[in-house]
Amino acid sequence: MKRAVVALALLGLAGSAFAQTPQSDRLKHSRAVEAVIWGMPAVNFDRMLQAAVANGAKPNQVIYWSRPLNWQNQTLTPNPDTIYLNPFYDTRSGPVVLEIPPAEGDAVIVGSADNAWQNALEDVGPAGADKGKGGKYLITPPGYKGGPLDGYIHLPSDTYQGFVILRSNFKSRSDADIAAAVAYGKRIKIYPLGGSPEGTVYVDVYDKPFDATIPYDWRFFESLHRFVQVEPWLERDKVMIDLLQSIGIEKGKPFNPDAKTKTVFEQAAREARAEIDLRYAGLFVPPYFNGTHWAVPASASVVEGMGTGFADPNSYPVTGRAVSYAMGYFSAKRLGAGQFYLMSIQDRDGRQLDGQQTYRLTVPANAPVTQYWSATAYDRETHALIRETSRSSRASNSPDVRKNADGSVDIHFGPRAPAGKEANWVPTNGRDFEVLFRLYGPEKPLFEKTWVLPDIEKVSQQ
Repeated sequence: MKRAVVALALLGLAGSAFAQTPQSDRLKHSRAVEAVIWGMPAVNFDRMLQAAVANGAKPNQVIYWSRPLNWQNQTLTPNPDTIYLNPFYDTRSGPVVLEIPPAEGDAVIVGSADNAWQNALEDVGPAGADKGKGGKYLITPPGYKGGPLDGYIHLPSDTYQGFVILRSNFKSRSDADIAAAVAYGKRIKIYPLGGSPEGTVYVDVYDKPFDATIPYDWRFFESLHRFVQVEPWLERDKVMIDLLQSIGIEKGKPFNPDAKTKTVFEQAAREARAEIDLRYAGLFVPPYFNGTHWAVPASASVVEGMGTGFADPNSYPVTGRAVSYAMGYFSAKRLGAGQFYLMSIQDRDGRQLDGQQTYRLTVPANAPVTQYWSATAYDRETHALIRETSRSSRASNSPDVRKNADGSVDIHFGPRAPAGKEANWVPTNGRDFEVLFRLYGPEKPLFEKTWVLPDIEKVSQQ
């Protein structure tokens, strides 16, 4: 695979440069590599928070997109076929209340609350703690002594900050259906315990630059330093205190790397990225469906650990966690209860998906979902939506998508739409890409694998 070859080459170059540096710099370099791998979910979170702040939002407000998001949203593998509402909570001044409205017919809120390490606190909505009846979730800070309160679903957070990723799904992309999904989503409230729900502030960031891609340079360490200043050390991570101090990241101290140290950081970030790229390619073996190239984009140990706060004392898959949070964000408490994800980076013949070529994905009829499915193309390099595209996905809730006579749907990916296939086409703008297939409200045939998603197939040479 081309990406794996490039990653190996980068590792070779990094190793050559590493061998020629003084011993103290080599130690700083190796520790910086470990810092990138360990700190990936924290920096991923901080990048999203800083993007929200750059758009005028504050913690404990509801950041939302008033339309299905476009490529201006540069978070990692977001869903362009829903309405996103994304409160960032901050409990440094005390507990925070999150109100979720009850499901009403097709109107439903689904999602999860995660701490700043992106460990799931709880799912919300029909597959979550409120079971679709709605409710008040009380998010409490580390060390909170107040205990649970009647009438609240208590979510103890072991970080002061975190976020809630929520989706208000729509029946179609008509203006009326989208407006209805936004109006229903704005029934979400977030406010301090004892405060007024009516004080909730909503900040629309649709069509605004929202760059949360991972910076593989010295800025990664700047972001990690900002995180360390706010969050408490967890017992499982105390081994990192001395390691981070040795590269200039220390609680209560400023972060002022000199030019030489920034150079070390740049090299270390590139090496860490190359290692992550290699490990990412390894996630697809074995595949989810035998004989295909579809896989859940996270190892089993990471999925379990992120949902339990790494409760298993004999498992802490830091490298696997870095791989997952280098390409996506958030974790569900119960993966598969409300949503399921399959990723592919190769075509049927095992070749990397090339944005200069044209491909077809045939989604078989009777997809096992109670809500909808979608297929989204992401830039293989950044794992964000491909820039400057007219759209990024096609979904079963896209009313103009055409079905085949047998009920299946052909989705096309490529630089240009095949003749007569414009409605089912996802542009790639010539960028190497990957495809994430989402299933909302997944049903038994998916897990029993009696319904199988076939590989993406190359259909023409451009």
